[in-house]
Amino acid sequence: MHAHRPRTPATERTRRWFMNRSLLLGGAAAVATMTGCSAGASDTSGSASGGAQSGMPSGGAGGMGPGVTEVKYADFTGVTTDGKVVDDLFAIHSTGVSTDAVVQAAQAFLDGLSTKVRRASVFDVDDDEWLAWSNVDGYEREGARMGDLTEKQRDLGYALLGAALSADGLAQTRNIMKLNAFLGDYNGGGKETLTEGHYYFTFMGTPSTSKPWGFQYEGHHVAINYFVLGDQVVMSPTFMGSEPTSATYNGEKITLFKPETKAGLALLRSLTSAQRKKAISADEKGGTNMVAGAGQDNLKLAYQGLAAKEFTSAQRQKLLYLVGVYVGYMDDGHAAVKLKEVEEHLDDTYFFWIGETEDSSAFYYRVHSPVVLIEYDAQSPLAYGENAQMGGGGAPSGRPSGMPSGQPTGMPSGGPGGGGMGMGGTPTQQHIHTIIRTPNGGDYGVDLLKLHLETDH
Repeated sequence: MHAHRPRTPATERTRRWFMNRSLLLGGAAAVATMTGCSAGASDTSGSASGGAQSGMPSGGAGGMGPGVTEVKYADFTGVTTDGKVVDDLFAIHSTGVSTDAVVQAAQAFLDGLSTKVRRASVFDVDDDEWLAWSNVDGYEREGARMGDLTEKQRDLGYALLGAALSADGLAQTRNIMKLNAFLGDYNGGGKETLTEGHYYFTFMGTPSTSKPWGFQYEGHHVAINYFVLGDQVVMSPTFMGSEPTSATYNGEKITLFKPETKAGLALLRSLTSAQRKKAISADEKGGTNMVAGAGQDNLKLAYQGLAAKEFTSAQRQKLLYLVGVYVGYMDDGHAAVKLKEVEEHLDDTYFFWIGETEDSSAFYYRVHSPVVLIEYDAQSPLAYGENAQMGGGGAPSGRPSGMPSGQPTGMPSGGPGGGGMGMGGTPTQQHIHTIIRTPNGGDYGVDLLKLHLETDH
């Protein structure tokens, strides 16, 4: 057993408070409670990590904490279309892409930590900690907090991210952190969960070039799960989001999710009228449409939209380019390996769209196959802009004046999908959530670990 800080009853209560409270309340209030915002903001922020202050944003329209049904690692099956895992999708093999750099960077980071912090950051390779992530800011987290480390230790942490991610992936992650700090300043400051420092590393197993291990990097609007077995890598689920998506922070103009937005529109606009009728839902874009966010590890999600087997060659290339934007946030060599895996199942891939199709439109799209699930969701504002549910410029408000904590507001909710609460307001490209998953048991490298244990032990 790897040594780590025992999770106290109080900590467990904080993590599971999202779930238990939601089941008691139900409806819109339940979603608000689990997101740690709006109607129940003052309640959740009181128990959240990092001294979250009442009335400040708690996660933006963040998504569930651990979710309505927190899945244990031993009970994990992953996203499926009907509850049944498709067999023989993944195999242990050599990719020919070295993982030496990420192993060395991970070991260097761990070696640079104090004994106490290291013990609190390392778990067994099959620990439930893998699944206990959230994109909400006010959420109890384990591990090494970047804001509590020395500059040298943080540099080693960024070096690990640099080895695991592509240059674009590292820039995306860092910019999400910076805009998280911008959001904190915009809402008056004084809340450490809305800073660049409130992001955590945890490790499952010990860095190795032969034995299974992995790490998780997690905080508001970003959660990277990175599993390694030999020279194979699984980087899912990976959640990336931001509110706002474009702002100037410390003199630096930052704009996020333009590639995801443009590639989605390019594919949609390449479709014929007949194809669009199959791809585009008749439903109106909601405040949040994401379904596979935090806490949805055993989600049952049927294919929807247009099958890529009906695509022309040019359309298939646009689809692969779109997938490549998301896959391309992992290191270049393993991104190419993953993209090849996606291409092998392209005929069984579906493209689904909700919303308008103009350059500035707020829309949702999904790419779904046996080996990849991608969601892009432009959501209602929560903590930034004129229509933000929590206000801005130092005057956030968690609920309408005079409304008791936990009281349903009557505004529509996004349901238990882990993408955000969607409590009214017109969706905008200034608040975007994305996620990439590996269906059929692939997330967190679970299927590979099972195969490894069956064949090597």
